[in-house]
Amino acid sequence: MSTENEGTAVPPAPSAPPVPVETPAASAQSAAPEGGAPTAQLPAVPPSAPGAPEQTPAYASMGSGAPEAHGHAPGASGAPVSAAEAGWPPPPPAVPSYADGGGSGAGGWGSSYEQPAPKPKNRRGGLVAAILVAALVAGGVGGGIGYSLAKNNDNSTDSTTVSAPSGSGDVKRASGTVANVAAKALPSTVTIEAESSSGSGGTGTGFVFDTQGHILTNNHVVADAVDGGKLTATFPNGKKYDAEVVGHAQGYDVAVIKLKNAPSDLKPLTLGDSDAVAVGDSTIAIGAPFGLSNTVTAGIISAKNRPVASSDGSASSKASYMSALQTDASINPGNSGGPLLDAQGAVIGINSAIQSSSSGGLGGTSQSGSIGLGFAIPINQAKHVAQQLIKTGKPVYPVIGASVSLQDGTGGAKITEQGASGSAAVTSGGPADKAGLKPGDVITKLDDQVIDSGPTLIGEIWTHQPGDVVKLTYTRGGKTHTAAVTLGQRDGDS
Repeated sequence: MSTENEGTAVPPAPSAPPVPVETPAASAQSAAPEGGAPTAQLPAVPPSAPGAPEQTPAYASMGSGAPEAHGHAPGASGAPVSAAEAGWPPPPPAVPSYADGGGSGAGGWGSSYEQPAPKPKNRRGGLVAAILVAALVAGGVGGGIGYSLAKNNDNSTDSTTVSAPSGSGDVKRASGTVANVAAKALPSTVTIEAESSSGSGGTGTGFVFDTQGHILTNNHVVADAVDGGKLTATFPNGKKYDAEVVGHAQGYDVAVIKLKNAPSDLKPLTLGDSDAVAVGDSTIAIGAPFGLSNTVTAGIISAKNRPVASSDGSASSKASYMSALQTDASINPGNSGGPLLDAQGAVIGINSAIQSSSSGGLGGTSQSGSIGLGFAIPINQAKHVAQQLIKTGKPVYPVIGASVSLQDGTGGAKITEQGASGSAAVTSGGPADKAGLKPGDVITKLDDQVIDSGPTLIGEIWTHQPGDVVKLTYTRGGKTHTAAVTLGQRDGDS
């Protein structure tokens, strides 16, 4: 899937529906025309498929590494990776012919002509002529009467003909139409161009978060500009502003930038409630696919709580995990970071990744395009992350303090026998330890959400906040158990 983590393929979450990718890749993506934005791609072959690389265990509390597209492909060593020590491990996209045939046969072109035989004279010629004259007169009278009736009918009030209003430019559109929503939302969206100090970069999207000039977008959209790079944001009216990164979270794939010399008339987009969204609800996406700024597409919510692991494919990138909103609204490289709106124009998600085929992208580029499988970070989660980034500049992640396998076929999220670099798989005194979980336990549910893999567990944990109490269902020795776990906290991406 690509993002939007739009460019590189990302391995899907084990045994979960397609694991993903908005958009502009941070650094190693194929550039779209005019610096097209990166979007992360999800691998077309699940980790469990024959020939797929074995994935290393991930540290659930911090989130294991994700595949390229939003991130790197999982390592083949199979060694567990502790989030606290090593960050996320890599995660587990007929022409008709003439009727006569044109030949020389009778009736066809080129057929011979014979002089017709003379007709015998008869005495009824005068009578026939008289009848013809009478018929012509009758026809003339009938035609005159018909014309008169038609003319009179045109002047009557009973006419069924409907004329288009002359002021067609004054058409008013209902609040729920795509045109109306787009007209209100477009002025609060921006096309973001990020460039690293070495000159590489891409294009993505963002939207106004508050009146102070903060813009909400994806981490992979601005990653190139984090260390000494250049960042600009352009509004649909053509006004362009320099910007700076306020904070970014690789694991969540969320970032906040701030406009320099921001205008005083900014209008933040209304934030909706992503928890209240239902499958089948209408969606509207705004972005800059392949550099085509201010593009609007529409669709529906195709699924909720879709486990997605994605990455921008760069060597330094870590995987992003989300329990995503899936939509069939067209999303392509460059849409990353843009708003996913509901029918009332409220933001319900941030477009971040796409599942795409490997056939290549627009104009023969190596980037793939939309096949109707787009993924957005739920706004309820993104809002909390953004507020934390504005407040401290660093993200905060909820953790359970256990290392889980990213391999498929485990029937859930299996706690590994050993953590990264030989450390304990279950942190002593951590949330999982206090709840009685042990290496070898397989977590199958978090509250009522089914957990079928390590990446799915990570994505679900990250929809919560540190201090939240969740119920974990797990199996041990063939028996099912439950435990209440109070989530711990980890600060920053490192």
